Amino acid sequence: MKLTAADRERFRRLLCALQDEIRDAVVAARARAGRTFARVAGVTAADTIYQVDRISEEAVLGWLERNWPRAWPLELVMEGLPTGRTTVPRGTPVEATRLVCIIDPIDGTRGLMYDKRSAWILTAVAPRRGARTSLRDIVAAAMTEVPTSKQDRADQFSAVLGSGVKATRCDLRTGRQRALPLRLSRATHFDHGFVSFARFFVTGKVLTSRIEEAFWRRLRGTSRDDGALVFEDQYISTGGQLAELLLGHDRMIADLRPLVHARLRRPTALACHPYDICTELILREAGGVVESPDGRRLDVPLDTETPVAWVAFANPRLARLARPALRAALRGELVKR
Repeated sequence: MKLTAADRERFRRLLCALQDEIRDAVVAARARAGRTFARVAGVTAADTIYQVDRISEEAVLGWLERNWPRAWPLELVMEGLPTGRTTVPRGTPVEATRLVCIIDPIDGTRGLMYDKRSAWILTAVAPRRGARTSLRDIVAAAMTEVPTSKQDRADQFSAVLGSGVKATRCDLRTGRQRALPLRLSRATHFDHGFVSFARFFVTGKVLTSRIEEAFWRRLRGTSRDDGALVFEDQYISTGGQLAELLLGHDRMIADLRPLVHARLRRPTALACHPYDICTELILREAGGVVESPDGRRLDVPLDTETPVAWVAFANPRLARLARPALRAALRGELVKR
Protein backbone atom coordinates (compact mmCIF):
# COMPACT_ATOMS: atom_id res chain seq x y z
CA MET A 1 0.00 0.00 0.00
CA LYS A 2 1.36 3.41 -0.99
CA LEU A 3 1.08 6.02 1.76
CA THR A 4 1.87 9.66 1.09
CA ALA A 5 3.67 11.95 3.53
CA ALA A 6 0.33 13.70 4.05
CA ASP A 7 -1.32 10.37 4.95
CA ARG A 8 1.33 9.61 7.57
CA GLU A 9 1.11 13.06 9.08
CA ARG A 10 -2.66 12.78 9.22
CA PHE A 11 -2.35 9.50 11.12
CA ARG A 12 0.08 11.09 13.57
CA ARG A 13 -2.32 13.93 14.30
CA LEU A 14 -5.21 11.52 14.75
CA LEU A 15 -3.22 9.38 17.19
CA CYS A 16 -2.37 12.47 19.25
CA ALA A 17 -6.02 13.55 19.32
CA LEU A 18 -7.08 10.05 20.37
CA GLN A 19 -4.57 10.06 23.19
CA ASP A 20 -5.69 13.49 24.38
CA GLU A 21 -9.18 12.01 24.68
CA ILE A 22 -7.98 8.97 26.62
CA ARG A 23 -5.83 11.05 28.97
CA ASP A 24 -8.65 13.45 29.76
CA ALA A 25 -11.11 10.59 30.29
CA VAL A 26 -8.80 8.82 32.74
CA VAL A 27 -7.97 12.02 34.63
CA ALA A 28 -11.68 12.88 34.96
CA ALA A 29 -12.60 9.35 36.05
CA ARG A 30 -9.88 9.35 38.68
CA ALA A 31 -11.28 12.54 40.17
CA ARG A 32 -14.64 10.77 40.52
CA ALA A 33 -13.53 7.27 41.52
CA GLY A 34 -10.31 7.74 43.47
CA ARG A 35 -8.62 4.53 44.57
CA THR A 36 -11.17 2.21 42.94
CA PHE A 37 -8.74 2.33 40.01
CA ALA A 38 -6.86 -0.41 41.82
CA ARG A 39 -9.64 -2.98 41.50
CA VAL A 40 -8.94 -6.00 39.31
CA ALA A 41 -11.37 -6.01 36.37
CA GLY A 42 -10.16 -9.15 34.59
CA VAL A 43 -7.21 -11.28 33.52
CA THR A 44 -6.07 -11.94 29.94
CA ALA A 45 -3.29 -14.05 28.44
CA ALA A 46 -1.19 -10.88 28.26
CA ASP A 47 -1.72 -9.21 31.64
CA THR A 48 -3.99 -8.40 34.57
CA ILE A 49 -6.64 -5.79 33.68
CA TYR A 50 -7.50 -3.17 36.28
CA GLN A 51 -10.47 -0.80 36.47
CA VAL A 52 -8.42 2.09 35.07
CA ASP A 53 -7.72 -0.01 31.97
CA ARG A 54 -11.44 -0.44 31.32
CA ILE A 55 -11.96 3.32 31.35
CA SER A 56 -9.23 3.87 28.77
CA GLU A 57 -10.41 1.00 26.55
CA GLU A 58 -13.91 2.46 26.36
CA ALA A 59 -12.47 5.86 25.43
CA VAL A 60 -10.47 4.27 22.59
CA LEU A 61 -13.35 2.42 20.98
CA GLY A 62 -15.77 5.33 21.24
CA TRP A 63 -13.33 7.87 19.81
CA LEU A 64 -12.28 5.68 16.89
CA GLU A 65 -15.87 4.98 15.86
CA ARG A 66 -16.63 8.72 15.90
CA ASN A 67 -13.47 10.13 14.40
CA TRP A 68 -11.35 7.67 12.41
CA PRO A 69 -11.60 8.34 8.61
CA ARG A 70 -13.88 5.82 6.91
CA ALA A 71 -11.52 5.81 3.92
CA TRP A 72 -8.90 4.13 6.13
CA PRO A 73 -10.63 1.18 7.86
CA LEU A 74 -8.33 -0.44 10.36
CA GLU A 75 -7.72 -3.57 12.34
CA LEU A 76 -7.38 -2.58 15.98
CA VAL A 77 -4.98 -4.60 18.14
CA MET A 78 -5.45 -3.80 21.81
CA GLU A 79 -5.04 -5.43 25.19
CA GLY A 80 -8.42 -5.92 26.85
CA LEU A 81 -10.42 -6.88 23.75
CA PRO A 82 -11.95 -10.38 23.96
CA THR A 83 -9.74 -11.68 21.13
CA GLY A 84 -7.14 -8.92 21.26
CA ARG A 85 -8.49 -7.55 17.95
CA THR A 86 -11.46 -5.83 16.35
CA THR A 87 -12.10 -3.63 13.32
CA VAL A 88 -13.04 0.02 12.83
CA PRO A 89 -15.63 0.82 11.58
CA ARG A 90 -17.22 -1.94 13.62
CA GLY A 91 -18.21 -4.91 11.47
CA THR A 92 -15.64 -4.27 8.74
CA PRO A 93 -14.17 -7.58 7.50
CA VAL A 94 -10.51 -7.85 8.49
CA GLU A 95 -9.49 -8.41 4.88
CA ALA A 96 -11.10 -5.08 3.95
CA THR A 97 -9.02 -3.05 6.44
CA ARG A 98 -6.10 -0.98 5.16
CA LEU A 99 -4.24 -0.32 8.40
CA VAL A 100 -3.28 -1.98 11.66
CA CYS A 101 -3.50 0.24 14.73
CA ILE A 102 -1.88 -1.19 17.86
CA ILE A 103 -2.65 0.41 21.21
CA ASP A 104 -1.74 0.09 24.84
CA PRO A 105 -4.43 2.34 26.38
CA ILE A 106 -2.59 2.54 29.71
CA ASP A 107 1.03 1.42 30.01
CA GLY A 108 2.07 1.75 33.64
CA THR A 109 -1.28 0.95 35.23
CA ARG A 110 0.24 -0.26 38.49
CA GLY A 111 2.04 2.98 39.20
CA LEU A 112 -0.85 5.19 38.15
CA MET A 113 -3.60 3.41 40.05
CA TYR A 114 -1.74 4.02 43.32
CA ASP A 115 -0.91 7.58 42.24
CA LYS A 116 2.83 6.84 42.42
CA ARG A 117 3.95 7.65 38.89
CA SER A 118 2.68 8.64 35.46
CA ALA A 119 1.37 6.06 33.01
CA TRP A 120 1.55 6.37 29.21
CA ILE A 121 -0.83 5.85 26.30
CA LEU A 122 0.98 4.12 23.42
CA THR A 123 -0.33 3.97 19.86
CA ALA A 124 1.09 3.19 16.43
CA VAL A 125 -0.17 2.64 12.89
CA ALA A 126 1.16 0.44 10.09
CA PRO A 127 -0.09 -0.46 6.61
CA ARG A 128 -1.78 -3.83 6.87
CA ARG A 129 0.17 -6.74 5.35
CA GLY A 130 -1.93 -9.53 6.80
CA ALA A 131 -0.17 -11.84 9.25
CA ARG A 132 3.18 -10.40 8.12
CA THR A 133 2.47 -6.95 9.57
CA SER A 134 5.17 -6.25 12.15
CA LEU A 135 6.81 -3.60 14.26
CA ARG A 136 9.04 -2.74 11.31
CA ASP A 137 6.01 -1.61 9.28
CA ILE A 138 4.97 1.19 11.67
CA VAL A 139 4.85 4.59 9.97
CA ALA A 140 3.40 6.81 12.73
CA ALA A 141 3.38 6.59 16.51
CA ALA A 142 2.41 8.66 19.53
CA MET A 143 2.75 8.40 23.30
CA THR A 144 1.00 10.61 25.84
CA GLU A 145 1.54 10.92 29.57
CA VAL A 146 -1.29 10.24 32.01
CA PRO A 147 0.01 12.11 35.06
CA THR A 148 -0.44 11.56 38.75
CA SER A 149 -3.10 13.63 40.53
CA LYS A 150 -0.65 16.25 41.78
CA GLN A 151 0.58 17.07 38.26
CA ASP A 152 -1.02 19.73 36.11
CA ARG A 153 1.11 19.11 33.02
CA ALA A 154 1.47 16.13 30.70
CA ASP A 155 3.96 15.36 27.94
CA GLN A 156 3.28 14.00 24.47
CA PHE A 157 5.72 12.64 21.90
CA SER A 158 4.85 11.65 18.33
CA ALA A 159 6.69 10.79 15.15
CA VAL A 160 6.27 9.95 11.49
CA LEU A 161 8.78 7.60 9.88
CA GLY A 162 11.58 9.68 8.39
CA SER A 163 10.24 13.00 9.66
CA GLY A 164 11.57 13.32 13.20
CA VAL A 165 9.75 13.83 16.49
CA LYS A 166 7.23 16.36 17.74
CA ALA A 167 7.18 16.86 21.51
CA THR A 168 4.80 19.02 23.52
CA ARG A 169 3.89 19.69 27.15
CA CYS A 170 0.21 20.38 27.86
CA ASP A 171 -1.09 22.47 30.73
CA LEU A 172 -4.11 20.41 31.78
CA ARG A 173 -5.76 23.39 33.47
CA THR A 174 -5.87 25.51 30.32
CA GLY A 175 -5.33 23.03 27.50
CA ARG A 176 -2.43 25.10 26.18
CA GLN A 177 0.54 23.28 24.68
CA ARG A 178 4.12 24.34 24.28
CA ALA A 179 7.03 22.77 22.47
CA LEU A 180 9.12 20.45 24.61
CA PRO A 181 12.84 20.21 23.73
CA LEU A 182 14.22 16.69 23.41
CA ARG A 183 17.45 16.21 25.32
CA LEU A 184 18.70 12.69 24.70
CA SER A 185 21.96 12.17 26.53
CA ARG A 186 25.10 12.73 24.47
CA ALA A 187 27.26 10.94 27.01
CA THR A 188 29.90 8.54 25.72
CA HIS A 189 29.99 6.47 28.93
CA PHE A 190 27.63 5.40 31.72
CA ASP A 191 29.32 6.99 34.73
CA HIS A 192 27.04 9.27 36.76
CA GLY A 193 24.01 8.21 34.71
CA PHE A 194 20.95 5.99 34.95
CA VAL A 195 21.05 2.47 33.46
CA SER A 196 18.28 -0.01 34.28
CA PHE A 197 17.69 -3.72 33.73
CA ALA A 198 13.97 -4.43 34.07
CA ARG A 199 13.11 -6.73 36.97
CA PHE A 200 9.72 -5.46 38.07
CA PHE A 201 8.29 -8.75 39.28
CA VAL A 202 9.50 -11.63 41.43
CA THR A 203 10.10 -14.13 38.62
CA GLY A 204 13.60 -13.81 37.20
CA LYS A 205 14.94 -11.15 39.58
CA VAL A 206 18.00 -13.16 40.63
CA LEU A 207 19.02 -14.24 37.12
CA THR A 208 18.46 -10.71 35.75
CA SER A 209 20.69 -9.34 38.49
CA ARG A 210 23.41 -11.85 37.63
CA ILE A 211 23.27 -10.78 33.99
CA GLU A 212 23.49 -7.14 35.01
CA GLU A 213 26.47 -7.74 37.30
CA ALA A 214 28.22 -9.76 34.56
CA PHE A 215 27.55 -6.89 32.13
CA TRP A 216 29.21 -4.37 34.43
CA ARG A 217 32.19 -6.66 35.12
CA ARG A 218 32.80 -7.00 31.39
CA LEU A 219 32.28 -3.31 30.73
CA ARG A 220 34.20 -1.88 33.67
CA GLY A 221 36.75 -4.63 34.28
CA THR A 222 38.35 -4.54 37.70
CA SER A 223 37.40 -0.94 38.48
CA ARG A 224 37.89 -0.10 42.14
CA ASP A 225 34.85 2.19 42.39
CA ASP A 226 32.21 1.21 44.93
CA GLY A 227 29.48 0.75 42.30
CA ALA A 228 27.87 4.11 43.02
CA LEU A 229 28.79 5.68 39.67
CA VAL A 230 25.79 4.20 37.84
CA PHE A 231 22.19 4.55 39.06
CA GLU A 232 19.02 2.55 38.48
CA ASP A 233 15.31 3.32 38.09
CA GLN A 234 12.66 0.59 37.95
CA TYR A 235 9.90 2.44 36.05
CA ILE A 236 7.16 -0.17 35.53
CA SER A 237 6.18 1.17 32.10
CA THR A 238 7.88 0.61 28.76
CA GLY A 239 6.50 3.91 27.53
CA GLY A 240 7.80 5.61 30.65
CA GLN A 241 11.23 4.11 30.08
CA LEU A 242 11.30 5.43 26.51
CA ALA A 243 10.22 8.85 27.78
CA GLU A 244 13.09 8.88 30.28
CA LEU A 245 15.50 8.31 27.40
CA LEU A 246 13.84 10.99 25.27
CA LEU A 247 14.11 13.54 28.08
CA GLY A 248 17.77 12.82 28.77
CA HIS A 249 17.19 11.21 32.16
CA ASP A 250 18.42 7.70 31.26
CA ARG A 251 21.23 6.35 29.10
CA MET A 252 20.32 2.68 28.71
CA ILE A 253 17.37 0.39 29.39
CA ALA A 254 17.46 -3.40 29.03
CA ASP A 255 14.32 -5.51 29.24
CA LEU A 256 15.49 -9.12 29.04
CA ARG A 257 12.50 -10.76 30.68
CA PRO A 258 11.58 -13.14 27.81
CA LEU A 259 15.16 -14.47 27.69
CA VAL A 260 15.30 -14.85 31.46
CA HIS A 261 11.90 -16.53 31.65
CA ALA A 262 12.82 -18.94 28.85
CA ARG A 263 16.04 -19.91 30.65
CA LEU A 264 14.06 -20.53 33.86
CA ARG A 265 11.30 -22.32 31.94
CA ARG A 266 8.72 -20.03 33.44
CA PRO A 267 5.65 -18.45 31.79
CA THR A 268 6.37 -15.20 29.95
CA ALA A 269 3.04 -13.39 30.47
CA LEU A 270 4.64 -10.71 32.67
CA ALA A 271 6.93 -9.44 29.93
CA CYS A 272 6.99 -6.70 27.34
CA HIS A 273 4.63 -7.24 24.40
CA PRO A 274 4.41 -5.57 20.98
CA TYR A 275 1.79 -3.09 22.22
CA ASP A 276 4.19 -2.03 25.01
CA ILE A 277 7.06 -1.26 22.62
CA CYS A 278 4.98 -0.05 19.65
CA THR A 279 6.29 3.52 20.01
CA GLU A 280 9.98 2.61 19.65
CA LEU A 281 9.86 4.50 16.33
CA ILE A 282 9.77 7.74 18.33
CA LEU A 283 13.06 7.07 20.09
CA ARG A 284 14.74 6.04 16.83
CA GLU A 285 13.47 9.17 15.07
CA ALA A 286 14.90 11.23 17.95
CA GLY A 287 18.36 9.74 17.42
CA GLY A 288 18.28 6.98 20.01
CA VAL A 289 18.79 3.26 19.46
CA VAL A 290 16.27 0.47 20.06
CA GLU A 291 17.16 -3.12 19.20
CA SER A 292 16.95 -6.72 20.29
CA PRO A 293 19.61 -7.90 22.78
CA ASP A 294 21.61 -9.43 19.91
CA GLY A 295 21.80 -6.04 18.18
CA ARG A 296 19.26 -6.67 15.44
CA ARG A 297 16.29 -4.47 14.57
CA LEU A 298 13.14 -5.38 16.49
CA ASP A 299 10.80 -7.32 14.21
CA VAL A 300 7.80 -8.84 15.97
CA PRO A 301 4.15 -9.29 14.94
CA LEU A 302 1.64 -6.66 15.98
CA ASP A 303 -0.23 -8.63 18.61
CA THR A 304 -0.92 -8.62 22.35
CA GLU A 305 0.92 -11.78 23.38
CA THR A 306 4.36 -12.15 21.77
CA PRO A 307 7.07 -11.60 24.43
CA VAL A 308 9.65 -9.00 23.36
CA ALA A 309 13.18 -8.62 24.71
CA TRP A 310 14.72 -5.26 23.88
CA VAL A 311 17.51 -2.84 24.70
CA ALA A 312 17.53 0.92 24.16
CA PHE A 313 20.25 3.55 24.30
CA ALA A 314 20.23 7.34 24.31
CA ASN A 315 22.72 7.47 21.43
CA PRO A 316 24.66 5.20 19.05
CA ARG A 317 27.99 5.61 20.86
CA LEU A 318 26.55 4.17 24.05
CA ALA A 319 25.10 1.29 22.03
CA ARG A 320 28.48 0.50 20.50
CA LEU A 321 30.10 0.63 23.93
CA ALA A 322 27.57 -1.69 25.58
CA ARG A 323 26.84 -4.32 22.93
CA PRO A 324 29.91 -6.56 23.37
CA ALA A 325 29.59 -6.60 27.17
CA LEU A 326 25.86 -7.33 27.04
CA ARG A 327 26.25 -10.18 24.58
CA ALA A 328 29.04 -11.70 26.63
CA ALA A 329 26.98 -11.41 29.82
CA LEU A 330 23.99 -13.08 28.16
CA ARG A 331 26.11 -15.91 26.80
CA GLY A 332 27.78 -16.43 30.15
CA GLU A 333 24.65 -16.41 32.30
CA LEU A 334 21.96 -17.93 30.06
CA VAL A 335 23.94 -21.02 29.06
CA LYS A 336 24.90 -21.99 32.61
CA ARG A 337 23.49 -25.30 33.81
